[in-house]
Amino acid sequence: MRAVFFKEHGGAEKLLEGDFPDPRPGPGEALLKIRACALNHLDLWTRQGIPSYPIELPHIPGCDISGEIAEVHAAEESIHPNSWHPPHSSGYQPGAKGAPACWKPGDRVLVAPGISCFQCEACLKGRDNLCDTYRILGADGGQGGYAQYVRVPLSNLLPLPPNISFEEGAAFPLTHLTAWHMMITLGELKPAQTVLVVGAGSGVGCAAIQIAKLSGARVLAVSSSPEKLEKARRLGADETLSSSSEFQRQALRVTGGSGVDLVIEHVGPATLTRSLKALKRGGKLILCGATTGPTWDLDLRYVFSRQLRIQGSRMGTLSELQALWQLLEQGKLKPVIDRSFPLKEARQAQERMQDKKQFGKILLIP
Repeated sequence: MRAVFFKEHGGAEKLLEGDFPDPRPGPGEALLKIRACALNHLDLWTRQGIPSYPIELPHIPGCDISGEIAEVHAAEESIHPNSWHPPHSSGYQPGAKGAPACWKPGDRVLVAPGISCFQCEACLKGRDNLCDTYRILGADGGQGGYAQYVRVPLSNLLPLPPNISFEEGAAFPLTHLTAWHMMITLGELKPAQTVLVVGAGSGVGCAAIQIAKLSGARVLAVSSSPEKLEKARRLGADETLSSSSEFQRQALRVTGGSGVDLVIEHVGPATLTRSLKALKRGGKLILCGATTGPTWDLDLRYVFSRQLRIQGSRMGTLSELQALWQLLEQGKLKPVIDRSFPLKEARQAQERMQDKKQFGKILLIP
């Protein structure tokens, strides 16, 4: 098959397009013909090399995938307690032995990018993103979606609703799941609360704006780009703040001096201090990434004197993605797509993300 991969870590010039061995599904897995794969910053980190994601080289990146099932290798042991039947309105008809046994060649699917064992204590409690073996497809979870085909555990497949395109399906899982887990599960966002979304033009930022508005919250969107801020307002943001200024002061001004209830952060050291100072007393900052660096100087006195909460977040659970799936099918959430590239232009696609030119998701189309 044709694929984009790298044989050594480094810059975007390390990406190669060429022939790669065809994947073969094992027991409890499916072979997918990929129709679209969305880019994430994780793709850049794995290409550059990061100890948190050990991989074997050569490696194909890409964890957000949609496509059609080409082959199924079913196995009874692949049916785990979280096997899920989507509503029949989707046109998907589950069979007698659970969802994995029902998949067949030609089914349109999207992929849950987080891979867990579904047997440990954390998994059985529905907290599969805390599984000791948790890994991410296209990173430390095997070869990814910058290719014509990929093999995926049957437990990680969700049907692609008939009203959703392959492009929208690929643009949906990681960012919407991450934003939901940050705001709803960890942040416990309530109607009428105020949330500050930093990096509003990113995939997580676009998803967070929509989910927050769906929850009845007031949204303040932060970006360095006036064009992105205007798009964020059209997406539903109530106020837009420039990250090139002291945006925490603007946040305090528009909240009458009280500050925001919740901050959604993934930019890192470049914005974290200002984000923290935008919080009201007792507020929460949820962090899912660090695109501007891994370390940050923190005045602990400011944190404990204002009783602030700083919490890390990694992706989300399969059950959360299943709940989000229904919002996708109902049209209450709509993935924002920036631009699509053919597979052979993966380098240009990654460079667009690295240069922060996108608003929403960048896609590769094999």
